[in-house]
Amino acid sequence: MISLLSPLVHATQDYMPAGLILSLAAAFVVERSYMSAYRHEFVGTLLMISFTFSAGKWFGTDSQNVEWLAHACGVVASDFIGGGPHVNPAVSVSMWALGKVNYTEMYVRIAAQMGGGLVAFPIFHYISEQLSMTSFGGPTFDHTDDDDGSAAALSEMVATILLCFLIYAVNWELHFGKYHYWIKQPLTALGIRYLIVTFPKAGPAMNPMLGTAWAVWDSETGSFPADPAHYFVYWVAPCVGAVFASFCYVVYAGGTLFGQELPIGPIKDVKKDAAPSAPPAEPAKKKK
Repeated sequence: MISLLSPLVHATQDYMPAGLILSLAAAFVVERSYMSAYRHEFVGTLLMISFTFSAGKWFGTDSQNVEWLAHACGVVASDFIGGGPHVNPAVSVSMWALGKVNYTEMYVRIAAQMGGGLVAFPIFHYISEQLSMTSFGGPTFDHTDDDDGSAAALSEMVATILLCFLIYAVNWELHFGKYHYWIKQPLTALGIRYLIVTFPKAGPAMNPMLGTAWAVWDSETGSFPADPAHYFVYWVAPCVGAVFASFCYVVYAGGTLFGQELPIGPIKDVKKDAAPSAPPAEPAKKKK
């Protein structure tokens, strides 16, 4: 049996992205209770990379307006078709901090996001080659004048904080009636595109999965990065930023942070209480 499996393993190892098996294993935890979340994140990540990374590479190569429009359509399409996934480990950490998902679901979602990213870059590179189209790139940062990656990490952290604020605002604070989804998703796409242009120091990624999945694909050995600065820039900084954004939102809107109420806030209720109440209506005069 072992002698039969050995050639199969050796034959497939060159085509199996590092870490993919561990990602797939996460789909079956707790008797497959989170299989649906895994599927949404895995498929959603594939769609997100396909639809958004093709902007400026496959579409809109000669026009920034077309590029931005293609990116916006990609954000909306990947979310709608994928069933509303997070597609971002930092966002999943924020949702866990705010009590929207439990720890296990967060873990499964992040594993699925990594699996989708590890598969996506090789697939779309192959498609690019077959169709003679420009290959996708990915986020990287330059160590020149930034040996420890602190400047890149700060850029990723601030961009992630602003991304989380955008997500909270368009999903929970702003309401657009029956067209809410079709307005808030383009607004999200516009905000993401603005952050990409404004915070270019580390790519940007604003998404730990993108930073690491691209690094695995871009490496000569197909292995995970050995440089600790990579994880500081693309994982520690965004996740710290996501937790800070979650803290700020709880102070503003109320709720809990990691299951604990904060001793300050919510500011939102204070604003409601401080708002002047309408004067009492005068009693109607009787007609003579």
